[in-house]
Amino acid sequence: MPKIQEPEIKKPSRPASSGKSPQLLKGFRDILPPDQPYWRFVRKTAESFATGYGFEEIGLPILEETNLFVRSIGKQTDIVEKEMFSFVDKNDGNVSLRPEFTASVARSYINHGMINLPQPVKLYYFGPAFRREKPQGGRQRQFHQFGLEVIGDSSPILDAQLIAIAYNFFSQINLPDVSVQVNSIGSPESRKVYKQELVNYYRAKRKILCEDCKKRLTKNPLRLLDCKVESCQSLKAEAPQIVDWLDEESKDHFMKVIGYLDEIDIPYVLNPYLVRGLDYYTKTVFEIWPAEADSGSQSALLGGGRYDGLIEYLGGRPTPAAGFSAGVERIISYLKEKATAIPPEPLAKIFLAQIGDQAKVKALALFEQMRRENISVAENFTKDSLKSQLEIANKLKIRYVLILGQKEVVDGTVLIRDMESGIQEIIDFNKTVTEMKKKLANN
Repeated sequence: MPKIQEPEIKKPSRPASSGKSPQLLKGFRDILPPDQPYWRFVRKTAESFATGYGFEEIGLPILEETNLFVRSIGKQTDIVEKEMFSFVDKNDGNVSLRPEFTASVARSYINHGMINLPQPVKLYYFGPAFRREKPQGGRQRQFHQFGLEVIGDSSPILDAQLIAIAYNFFSQINLPDVSVQVNSIGSPESRKVYKQELVNYYRAKRKILCEDCKKRLTKNPLRLLDCKVESCQSLKAEAPQIVDWLDEESKDHFMKVIGYLDEIDIPYVLNPYLVRGLDYYTKTVFEIWPAEADSGSQSALLGGGRYDGLIEYLGGRPTPAAGFSAGVERIISYLKEKATAIPPEPLAKIFLAQIGDQAKVKALALFEQMRRENISVAENFTKDSLKSQLEIANKLKIRYVLILGQKEVVDGTVLIRDMESGIQEIIDFNKTVTEMKKKLANN
């Protein structure tokens, strides 16, 4: 009888390995578990501060029309010219990952008719933003910001309150050693005259300027004062100061702002060269630096100011506004640099150990019951050895270990071991939650 040949079954082919594992993109990073306590600490404090001052959270899309940022931030700013992640979407035209939040907040205020709400509208946000710039200390291409915005009131007391909130926030996270830098850049009209004076001064020193500043002479003169290149920094001391060109309204507004700061004992430095880098700012501008930072540093922890014309410029009614944003990565980096202690996170005081398959089932049910009762419990159900489970409990500094073995399953009991005293007791399985609540309350 002829042998029947079985058909050959081909195994699915796997793509050939390139020999190199995937790597992070330049300017992006993972936030690993050891860093997460810092992130939770900063976020919780920021949210507590915001809600305590009457701000409500707003969630904003990461992707927006490119034109929103071009119009609000300024076509000739560094952000728009070379730092945005922009692309053409098939249906929505030119879109960009948000490089900052204020423009999106202004757009949302207009879209949702927030002008009809009681004014001012007070909003806060926390989330990632993106800039395709060279990664630097505390600023990657994906970075995170926390910010407050107050829309619908022009009173200088709001400027002062925002500065006070920012200063008090750093005290709250145990970073009181910061420097508050304040200035006024006046109205758009007064800035026109000042910009011409600035151009006249720098044009005479054009040979010394960096290549970017040579372009700024015609495109964005105010950014000449914000340049971090050493040769350009040296020219700043003799440059015209914007305070000498303020219109009367801006001057009066600024004097009231610093008057309020004096009254509430907020320390500050009058910095005539502080301009901020975005076109929408008017009148008050401010930044918070590490106390040891100099004017040429790129380590500002927080920045903000007033932007009275932005809502109208984007198509809304004339609406004054002010706000600030803080760089979360820079704040965390500064916390670490200063070796600042952050509050310890609550740890589980109970460990649930089990021996055998039947005990695993009972332990799993008990774990879920305790979790529903908001009792924090640690476990490692993949371990079979009691010794290895107790070693884990010791490393976690657990006070009480609940032990379920074959005998306990049959008897309907649980063995409680006090890891401090070594005392053990047996209780009814059904009374475990009640008993552990008592023990935790007593300790």
